[in-house]
Amino acid sequence: MSSVPITKHGAELLKQELHRLKTKERHEVINAISEARAQGDLSENAEYEAAKEKQSFIEGRIQDLEGKLGAAQIIDPLLLDAEGRVVFASTVYLEDLESEQKVTYQIVGEDEADIKELKVSVTSPIARALIGKSAGDVVEVKAPAGIREYEILEVRYI
Repeated sequence: MSSVPITKHGAELLKQELHRLKTKERHEVINAISEARAQGDLSENAEYEAAKEKQSFIEGRIQDLEGKLGAAQIIDPLLLDAEGRVVFASTVYLEDLESEQKVTYQIVGEDEADIKELKVSVTSPIARALIGKSAGDVVEVKAPAGIREYEILEVRYI
């Protein structure tokens, strides 16, 4: 299995979710199944079916998280020395050359991507265009609305 890049912060979030699922939600659903069983006939017991479905989801998510963490290559942006180039986990300050709007993105793993938090997946068109570039470079990004040009103002490892 190949390694999957993830930021240190993203790995911590996955570990927290895994811990919560294993220590809290797993036990809650086991209790809900026990209570539903105590009600008698399981063939028409909606609470039992719902609890079993939730248990299946929780166990699947636990396996998914364990797999992701097992394959994770955790990258701490504070330890990067990329000589000013855009790399995974770096934070990039950009200016849209057409609208002159400034925007900041951090390049993260697929599981961490959240455009509302200005975190873009390393596989996204904008991240692919930025990787390897430095401050002062102009990049073209193929977006759904057409080709956009951005100037890289600054690259930070924070």
